[in-house]
Amino acid sequence: MNLKKRLEIFDRLAVAIPEPTTELHFTSHFELLIAVVLSAQATDKGVNKATAKLFPVANTPGDILALGETGLKEYIKTIGLFNSKATHIITLCQQLLDKHAGQVPATREELEALAGVGRKTANVILNTAFGQHTIAVDTHIFRVANRTGIAPGKNVREVERKLDKWVPKQHKKDAHHLLILHGRYTCIARKPRCQSCVIEDLCEFQEKSA
Repeated sequence: MNLKKRLEIFDRLAVAIPEPTTELHFTSHFELLIAVVLSAQATDKGVNKATAKLFPVANTPGDILALGETGLKEYIKTIGLFNSKATHIITLCQQLLDKHAGQVPATREELEALAGVGRKTANVILNTAFGQHTIAVDTHIFRVANRTGIAPGKNVREVERKLDKWVPKQHKKDAHHLLILHGRYTCIARKPRCQSCVIEDLCEFQEKSA
């Protein structure tokens, strides 16, 4: 796929998705961080349901530490892997207080040093909270990048490197959410909705659905 076609793809996605942003609900960088940690192997809808009850009670590192691990689990027990996530979040909150005055850091190195935060989570925070041009390759982005031919790769790091290299500069900031939302609602896993896809004629997927 050439750069001209990639530009047209992102131009069209930007028109079709005029407000590309996360579907996680949050009102602060800390709330976003907790929501993203909870979202691993879970749906945004499920996370939002849990945080709608959690955040009014505890939405700072100190508040969550006051709940304790057992108290936190009561709020997030409907989310997959809630036991390990509760352990990570308690440690993460203590780290934020001890090393960052309770604030979410804005560098990859500091974010990835936090409990429960890997490269993908760090990329989401850097992009959504701090406006950096990072792309967190989740299952949706991995699928769309490979299926369309925008940035084919055998693993998430390869796809991330190619997207970072090939996404047109003017779309770098929003590319993350454009691709996620396109994958979540149009280029879905089992049977992509090719007939209603705004980039159907540009997509290089060989088995387009009727």
